Amino acid sequence: MSIYKEVLGSQFNELHPMLQKRYELPDTSPFKANGVMKNITRGSSWLLPLFLIGAKRKFLFPESGTDIPFTIINTRQKGANGEEQVFWERTFFFPNKTRSFNALMSRNSKSKIVKDYLGEPPLFYSELAFFVSPEGHMRIQSLKQRIVLGPIEIPLPKLLQGATKVTEGYSEEKGVFTIDVQITNPFLGLLFSYEGEFKAHEL
Repeated sequence: MSIYKEVLGSQFNELHPMLQKRYELPDTSPFKANGVMKNITRGSSWLLPLFLIGAKRKFLFPESGTDIPFTIINTRQKGANGEEQVFWERTFFFPNKTRSFNALMSRNSKSKIVKDYLGEPPLFYSELAFFVSPEGHMRIQSLKQRIVLGPIEIPLPKLLQGATKVTEGYSEEKGVFTIDVQITNPFLGLLFSYEGEFKAHEL
């Protein structure tokens, strides 16, 4: 059973059937898809140093644009301590640069929270809460966050956090998955966002 089925419990059955297939993630093969990001937007230019650091760690990146091709791969694996993990690989193909946005997720065994380590090696940690919308969409919201400096993790106060909201759906008309990600800060406004659609190689 995938960590997402475990976290959502009975709510999992309320997801659109194609989203259920997408998040079941059998351990025999990864989920692979490709698509197009209609819009990728980053925040103020004075945040450029942060995005450049993030790009080196396969996290955030400074590029923005429209109609950017991308791929996504989700792979189940076992951690060193035997815990179930899902490795996320997102690759964006800008005209003059290829960027990655990778993460490693696992379940908090004591709660219905997903632990999300972003970057390679990890630069940022966020706890994620998963919900199912009345429309059958997958919704994800960030909770506590920390900066990761090797073995040291420093909690971030809410005023310094990047509040993340994700909505993933499925369009029956187009036969594609849809994705909308918004990362904002109470003082700085929009930090990073992308919106697009993608189609699985096999489901």
